[in-house]
Amino acid sequence: MQTNPTHTSLVAVGDSFTEGMSDLLPDGSYRGWADLLAGRMAAHTPDFRYANLAVRGKLIGQIVEEQVDVAAAMGADVITLVGGLNDTLRPKCDMGRVRGLLEEAVEKLAPSCRQLVLMRSPGRQGPVLERFRPRMEELFACVDALAERHGAVVVDLYGAPSLGDPRLWDVDRLHLTAEGHRRVAEAVWQALGYGPEDTEWRTPMPATMPPGWAARRVADVRFARQYLLPWIGRRLTGRSSGDGLPPKRPELLPYEGPAA
Repeated sequence: MQTNPTHTSLVAVGDSFTEGMSDLLPDGSYRGWADLLAGRMAAHTPDFRYANLAVRGKLIGQIVEEQVDVAAAMGADVITLVGGLNDTLRPKCDMGRVRGLLEEAVEKLAPSCRQLVLMRSPGRQGPVLERFRPRMEELFACVDALAERHGAVVVDLYGAPSLGDPRLWDVDRLHLTAEGHRRVAEAVWQALGYGPEDTEWRTPMPATMPPGWAARRVADVRFARQYLLPWIGRRLTGRSSGDGLPPKRPELLPYEGPAA
């Protein structure tokens, strides 16, 4: 990867991870790693343009159908694609279909940009990850193979010790905190060849005294009531948290935003 690169545009494709949940801003919108990355790139390159097509809850088939052709037509210097993880978390998942759709996406996006960025998504510690780990690692093996075949960059967030820390995850246990998103932005920034602003993004946070039994039970009850039960309800009824929502930034336009 070149050093001191010049990229004039970025298009982000994906689901809630790329939309920026749960990096909440005061106005109720989400920021997230892609916005942070765009802010840094805009500060580095005049007239930088940015689009973010990500919508929460999207499966890889929806990403391919709704976002990939739009992103490819934009002709951006850099495209990031993160998808498929929502599929692996479903009770029933056809991994062969997921791999095929991911391959279709990469084959369309790679020729349309100077640099395609793929990721091995982060996963927090805990029993949920353990249950779905085989599917996730199958997905990541596919990501690695496609990257090698098509010259894409892979950002390994799954292997970063810091991002497994539950303290970098929101109370819904599915999305990163603001600090987690900042570390992801740093990881992609470095993967694109820019000089590091944080050489320790992989380093775990300092150890603290874990919460007591009572505090953990209160947190578990809150999680189940506010997040787990609604999530199960959407699965049973075939609904998604992103139903009816438009893309975050549907057009490739000049970007002025957070640079740190």
